[in-house]
Amino acid sequence: MSLKDTPGFEGLNVIPMIDVMLVLLTIVLTTASFIATGKLPVELPEASAAPRREEDEPMRVEIEADGTIRHGGEVVSLDTLRRRLDPVGRETPIWLRADRKVAFQFAVEVLDLLRTMRFRKLAIETSARRGAAR
Repeated sequence: MSLKDTPGFEGLNVIPMIDVMLVLLTIVLTTASFIATGKLPVELPEASAAPRREEDEPMRVEIEADGTIRHGGEVVSLDTLRRRLDPVGRETPIWLRADRKVAFQFAVEVLDLLRTMRFRKLAIETSARRGAAR
C-alpha cells in the first residue's frame, strides 16, 4: 500500500471546539452581568473564623463610620499616616479596623497606601458572625 492509496484528510471535527467556546461565552456573560450591575452578594466585615494572632502585637489603623482615620488613638490624615509608618519595619503586621458603614473606596485607599509602602503583613480585622461555629 502506498501513500497514494491511503484516505486523505477530509475534514476537521469542530464540534468539541464549539462546545468549549460556548462554555467560555457563558462564563464571560455571567461575569459581565455581575460587573454591569455592580452587585456581588457579599456581606462584610463579619467572618466565621477568628482573626489569626501573630506573635508580635500588630499595629492597628482604624477607620470610623464618618471616614476618620485613627492611628495610636489619634486622628490622622493619609499623609500623616504615611509619615508615621515610614520608619516602621515592613514585616510589622498591620490590622485595618474599618467600620462596616465606611465607603469601600475609602478603605481601599488606606489599604492601597499600606501596599504602596510595601507592608507585607496586612489584615482586615473582622468580628465573628453571630451564630458561627468556632
